[in-house]
Amino acid sequence: MGSLRSAQWYGGMDRNSYMHRAWMRRGLPADAFDGRRPHIAIANTASDLTPCNAHLNEVARSVANGIYQAGGIPLNLPVPSLGETQVRPTAMLWRNMAAMATEELLRGNPIDGVVLLGGCDKTIPALLMAAASVDLPAVVVPGGPMLTGTFRGIPLGCGTDVWRLSEEVRAGTLSAAEFARSESSMIRSRGHCNTMGTASTMGLLTEVLGMTLPGIAGTPASDSRLLEAAHATGVLAVEMVFADRRPSTVLTRASFLNAIVALAALGGSTNAVLHLLAIAGRLGVELTLDDFDRTGSGVPLLVNLQPAGRFLMDDFFRAGGLHAVLAEIRDLLDPSALTVTGRPLVSYLDNATIYDPEVIRPRSAPLQAEAGIAVLYGNLAPDGAVIKPAAASPELLAHRGPAVVFDSIEDLHERLDDPDLEVTPDSVLILRGCGPKGYPGMPEVSNMPLPAKLLARGIRDMVRICDGRMSGTAYGTVVLRVAPEAAAGGPLAKVRNGDVIVLDVAKRRLDVDIPDEELNARPPAPAAVRAFAAPTRGWEKLYVDTVRQANTGADLDFLVGSSGSRVTRESH
Repeated sequence: MGSLRSAQWYGGMDRNSYMHRAWMRRGLPADAFDGRRPHIAIANTASDLTPCNAHLNEVARSVANGIYQAGGIPLNLPVPSLGETQVRPTAMLWRNMAAMATEELLRGNPIDGVVLLGGCDKTIPALLMAAASVDLPAVVVPGGPMLTGTFRGIPLGCGTDVWRLSEEVRAGTLSAAEFARSESSMIRSRGHCNTMGTASTMGLLTEVLGMTLPGIAGTPASDSRLLEAAHATGVLAVEMVFADRRPSTVLTRASFLNAIVALAALGGSTNAVLHLLAIAGRLGVELTLDDFDRTGSGVPLLVNLQPAGRFLMDDFFRAGGLHAVLAEIRDLLDPSALTVTGRPLVSYLDNATIYDPEVIRPRSAPLQAEAGIAVLYGNLAPDGAVIKPAAASPELLAHRGPAVVFDSIEDLHERLDDPDLEVTPDSVLILRGCGPKGYPGMPEVSNMPLPAKLLARGIRDMVRICDGRMSGTAYGTVVLRVAPEAAAGGPLAKVRNGDVIVLDVAKRRLDVDIPDEELNARPPAPAAVRAFAAPTRGWEKLYVDTVRQANTGADLDFLVGSSGSRVTRESH
């Protein structure tokens, strides 16, 4: 027998090894167990209830063919799947569970490496967190974005146009019947959202991190080249096992800093901050919230995609894709960062070309000169909050206004459209009780809808502040993931209606304009405290009891770090 990890299960002639081999001998040849053929799991998040990942079974077949061609043994391994649009109360509640379950399945099974198939928002982050903790050779195949649908002759951006059209209904400029008719146009094909939302962002950043076959990220789900690349990834997975090329050799601080640079140039989702922090935490890589501002805030926005621009992901792919963007900012990338091929990321950029400068702007003519994630601090956010300036209204990035406070998402829905709500365009909408503990799970509600009476006046943006998240497809002047959250004793719980809120993005400040002594002496609002009812059992209790705050990535405290792939005990 060879030195493959799977040989620990299959090698020898004792009763245990006999059982391991015999129960797997269902069509596999005898040489599948001779210690020379790596056993490669295909960690597959395909699910009918995760519509964006439903096509991954077909992708898995191409991966399997590649593994077998290269001499490996492909093994389909269904792992937990999270449908962003389906799972209640929010998919973010389950990201850590999916990561933990996948980690244990990878560690506990006789595999030598793994190909990770994901697409929808939380699936790729969960898979990467799991792979980082186990540290077996691993490579990702992103499921890819859907093709663009149209409604009344206009291209539709998934998510972004849901927010836009729903606000038009509330404003009375679009009928409910027309809104319903747009439903069948929104999702044209297999694949995840076609905007630069969280799914597209994480697929692209996974390649920047070095964890995909170079050139695959952003390939539309319906494009036959995705299956070709999936086959090649299967071949690569076998090579990686023999080269002992593991996540810990690819996912270095240099890789994460490159991802921060790319996040800014792409105009990517603020949710990437959470996921990158969590993945880095599994590896012990030093990465903090401040790295996103320090490394990314001065990077120009080059990608003209919704929600920060006007095009969509299939436009991005035809315009030159990720490599065209990275080539424009090559001088900002750390050339030492490697990929799963063993070669540096920058070595793949020599022939990258922009084919449509309206979609991917050259460095000399950016969409915005500085567009990275801004990290705010102040007496409302002692541990930080974030804002995406590229998706905000420039005139609101420095703003003073009175607070209009909602203690929960239910409170918001109940009172937002009340004609007697005391609110003006200068008001600052505050929604609390939506953080990791308070909801629990940080729902994507920070981009609150605007009051109906202001929509009727033509108002389409206001400053909004929340301890929850915002969809990567959303837009607006939204300060999100305020830490500590209200439910964890953060000062957001002490804000009262009428308090003057001061937002100054240029100075990286978020404050309530009252003396610190007064703020510190205030008790939290009773309604904010009542909104948080701690769960008493199951995953939600484990989550609330152990989840960390947003500024560290919202992983569970006992999952930070890794345990490796070693299993010391035999079950039989």
